[in-house]
Amino acid sequence: MQKARITLGHSDVSIRPIGLGCMGMSQYYGDADDEDSIATIGAAMDAGIDFFDTSDIYGAASSATDQKSSKAFGHNEELLGRAVRGVRDRVVLATKFGAKPAPEGGVTFDGRPEYVAAACDESLRRLGVDHIDLYYYHRLDPTVPIEDTVGAMADLVTAGKVRTLGLSSVEPDLLHRAAAVAPISALQSEYSLWAREVEQEVLATCRELGITFVPYSPLGRAALAGGFTGTPSLSSDDFRATLPKFQEENFAHNLRLIEQLKAFADERGHAPGQIALAWLLAQPYDIAPIPGTKRAPYARQNIAATAVPLSADDIAFLSGLFDPAQVRGEQYGNLDVRPRR
Repeated sequence: MQKARITLGHSDVSIRPIGLGCMGMSQYYGDADDEDSIATIGAAMDAGIDFFDTSDIYGAASSATDQKSSKAFGHNEELLGRAVRGVRDRVVLATKFGAKPAPEGGVTFDGRPEYVAAACDESLRRLGVDHIDLYYYHRLDPTVPIEDTVGAMADLVTAGKVRTLGLSSVEPDLLHRAAAVAPISALQSEYSLWAREVEQEVLATCRELGITFVPYSPLGRAALAGGFTGTPSLSSDDFRATLPKFQEENFAHNLRLIEQLKAFADERGHAPGQIALAWLLAQPYDIAPIPGTKRAPYARQNIAATAVPLSADDIAFLSGLFDPAQVRGEQYGNLDVRPRR
């Protein structure tokens, strides 16, 4: 039986088990209309979603790939702030800091304690709120010890500006170091049926430390939702066009796995994306996926996955179908996502 609500780590922040990732409303996946996005957030709340995820960098062009569809640094926070104005008590807001556009192009990373405080104040202003429920360190600054950054984040909790803390895409050793400084309630990293690198060590570390795991791209950037019937025709400003799993030969192979997922879902009267989300929720960890969408029907469909039953045999079948050895394409390939300052 899936939980109706889960608590983030050892905090007092509770959420529905499926949230809404808002990044695509500002960049990476083609054009997005602000008013449509705000309507989608409202529809998500009406459907029962109360956990909304953003970042200060969502909206800022970080490469030539997303120049056309990007808005501006802070756009996504401002958009989410508009959408929840007047209903703050109905939502749990998560945002991030640490990544920002570099003057020479690309992305730079800043974990200096003084920047932590300044970034938080700016996020509060853009969101139009007096506190952030879950504040993540988005990407690590290699020039600043994680202990220094997390210590500054803990000061925000003491000041009442933040309720609880999270990290994104860090390895177990850094997670241990951070948790020794201050309680870490959530770790956000990519995890789905076709992206399972975190199963090697990260998930076990989260369980050991009592940290809730928040998968981003839990629907394989829409591939596991079953919307593609052939090699995707992606625009030049669509981030997926750069990813190995979406390259022609890789995707043709992966599509055969997705077709089996669709057949499995059809037999049970559910959408393939709902099955993919239910598989995540069935894992023996504290998990809260945040599928992103710009469309209200998909938000409603996603939260309904909390009621999709999967047997032990179903889970085993799906795990075997998307065995990592059977999925082609690395997570990012040669895309340069290394921290640099």
